[in-house]
Amino acid sequence: MTDLKPISTLLLSCALTAALTSSYAQQAPKPDDPEMKIYRAVPTKINDLIHTKLDVRFDYKKRYLYGKEWVTLKPHFYPTDTLRLDAKGMDLKNISVVKNGKNIPLKFTYKDSLSVAIQLDKVYHNNESYTIYIDYTAKPNELKSKGSAAINDAKGLYFINPDGTEKDKPTQVWTQGETESSSAWFPTIDKPSQKTTEEITMTVPSKYVTLSNGKLVSQKTNADGTRTDYWKMDLPHSPYLFMMAVGDFKIYKDKWRDKEVNYYLEPKYAPYAKEIFGFTPEVIEFYSKTLGVDYPWNKYAQIVVRDYVSGAMENTTATLHGEYVQGTHRELIDAYYNNGRSTIVHELFHQWFGDYVTAESWSNLTVNESFADFSETLWAEHKYGKDVGDEHNHDALLNYLRTPDAKVKNLVRFYYDDKEDVFDVVTYQKGGRILNMLRNYLGDAAFFKGLGIYLKTNAFKNGEAQQLRLALEEASGLDLNWYFNQWYYGAGHPILNISYKWDDATKTQTIYLQQNQDGQTFKLPFAIDIYAGGKKERHKVWMNDKADTLTFHVATKPDLVNVDGDKILLAKKTDNKSIEEFSFQYFNAPLYMDRYEAIEAAAANQKEKANQKIIIAALKDKYYGLRIKAIKALNLTNEDIRTAAQPILASLAQTDDNTLAKAAAITALGKFKASGNLTLFKQALNSESYAVQGAALEAIGQIDAPEALKQAKAFEKDNKGALTTSIFNLYATKGGTAEWPYIYDTFKNGGAQNKFNGVRAFADMTGRIEKPEYAQQGIAELKDFGIKYKMYGADKFVGTLMQTIKTQRTQLNDTASATAAENVAKEFGADVK
Repeated sequence: MTDLKPISTLLLSCALTAALTSSYAQQAPKPDDPEMKIYRAVPTKINDLIHTKLDVRFDYKKRYLYGKEWVTLKPHFYPTDTLRLDAKGMDLKNISVVKNGKNIPLKFTYKDSLSVAIQLDKVYHNNESYTIYIDYTAKPNELKSKGSAAINDAKGLYFINPDGTEKDKPTQVWTQGETESSSAWFPTIDKPSQKTTEEITMTVPSKYVTLSNGKLVSQKTNADGTRTDYWKMDLPHSPYLFMMAVGDFKIYKDKWRDKEVNYYLEPKYAPYAKEIFGFTPEVIEFYSKTLGVDYPWNKYAQIVVRDYVSGAMENTTATLHGEYVQGTHRELIDAYYNNGRSTIVHELFHQWFGDYVTAESWSNLTVNESFADFSETLWAEHKYGKDVGDEHNHDALLNYLRTPDAKVKNLVRFYYDDKEDVFDVVTYQKGGRILNMLRNYLGDAAFFKGLGIYLKTNAFKNGEAQQLRLALEEASGLDLNWYFNQWYYGAGHPILNISYKWDDATKTQTIYLQQNQDGQTFKLPFAIDIYAGGKKERHKVWMNDKADTLTFHVATKPDLVNVDGDKILLAKKTDNKSIEEFSFQYFNAPLYMDRYEAIEAAAANQKEKANQKIIIAALKDKYYGLRIKAIKALNLTNEDIRTAAQPILASLAQTDDNTLAKAAAITALGKFKASGNLTLFKQALNSESYAVQGAALEAIGQIDAPEALKQAKAFEKDNKGALTTSIFNLYATKGGTAEWPYIYDTFKNGGAQNKFNGVRAFADMTGRIEKPEYAQQGIAELKDFGIKYKMYGADKFVGTLMQTIKTQRTQLNDTASATAAENVAKEFGADVK
């Protein structure tokens, strides 16, 4: 499963932060919750799945799946005459045991509509298998299900626009199995500790394409306008990794070595298939060589579907992606690593960590998701350079550190309220950083050798953190119990304070280290780099106590003492360096985080010359991400900063080779509100980049709003991403009745992230628009937004907005709209006065 990107609190607009934080606090499990006291053991194995054969067809009108299943099992160890299968919300018409080609009906009990208890025809032993036949109907839309932060729905099978009534939306069917939702479309033992081979026969309208796990063995055209596709998976995998997808897709055929690598896209995105997914074979090759285990399956396919309930899902041999990974050529120009590409490599790494070796229970989800999260950094630094990898690593660390209750959760978690709760920043972002630290500690050779041992030892089976530890110990010869006890079976992180003292008389550099967190003391190995006399000397040290003092003899006063020289620690650090030391660090230390920390320090007080020197130099940093950081940090109210920055910004706005940095420079120049830049901004409107166009339009709006409105009209039919946002914000703040249709359609049809980003501007225009019928449209749409995203606190936020809208509509003598706004505010619990 992808790394919590679709709608995380970090991605939502700042306007919603307070509401979301409050909502999150209300939803977080309480320490006295009885569910938190239940030990979540690995499910007992009474019967083992061996093979699952399915024959399915779809009723688009009813949103049903009609299925026939032949599932082969055997007792795990002890003899048994019973079988329990997970089967959620189904009509079970016939359950029989297959004997000599005949179906012999069995007695079964299906009271809770969640699992079925079957009385077998005899006692079976673990040296004999048996096959059960089931005739059933799955009704996913009638199933009451609960999702999570990573997977916002859990009904297993999804019919998208099945009646063809939604304009510009294709008709599709697709599945989502994780965590235990495959049993909403076929009866099974829906646990990650089970593994089974698979056959699926799908009968679909002949105009559609199908995709499933494994190999497409055959296709048969039927007389009734349908086609039957037969897919076969010869290698065992867990039921939650089963998948089907049906719809109008174009297939782009690629390959890795002698294996198929295919990309399934809607026809309008098919021309961009190579741009979107074309680096996949290169990633497969890199991961295969790095892990010492070649890609283990017969093919790899990726498909993009509509209305997906998560970011992406690593179904074995057939990853399913949400829409945000795709784009046209112009959109992809502005795509940065986090925007889609990191998801593509994340899901691919799961084919080893998650599919080839699967977590034996959700408590050990770390051996799936922490690895996939780590792989994003691994590929970034390999393909795009260490700065990109380090930026990705740091962004993930911040995501973890900023999450309120993350510090109280163990990585391996045997106590939780619901299995869905384990899909969080601890399992993903923290877990990925723990692996990256371990890689640094062991060294690449030992670390990746250990991963290879883990994969080969547990191939097509299940794994847990202890097996990972044993494999890494075998590879390295080191005891790692201390590391796993601290990071895998404990919670929290060090809050580290670092201070320094130089004694010129004794030529002694002293470093004071203090861990200020409550609870355990963390044992921390790391490097200290001392820069003195034009040289750098590295010292490898350990911090073993809450307070440690380290001393080093140095010939001359160091220019810089760089604690955690590899910038690898999973910690919240306060590093008490002078701005002169940070300046030396920026210009001499090699890493992204060295420069990042210096820019952070300099941004805090830009009145000082030393600070200004760092900020201005960073405008020309070799990495575009830090150029953007410096641009956004500029204090343009400071005259010295304005004077020094303006010519650099003008140059970047015209010549930077990265469109996002160019756009950031244009945005900053726009704040000067200098009419002399109008020509530059108008030229930027001709850019192929939506980001550059959007920044230029915004900058023109700062100088000449009527001209910006005029220019925006020309882009109404072709805008995406940042340009759409700029037009939306311009119209919402400067536009009127003529611009409302664009505003309304853009908000109504926008994706979740765009709605969160634009909700305040949309509400502001709803409050001031002249036509009452337009105000009513806006109020209705805001209400729908509040209901749809209630789990993120959107209802509370919309309730507050409605109070302002009520006041605005009252001032415009629009009583009906004022009343409508008041009613929504009350419905959402706002205190209406």
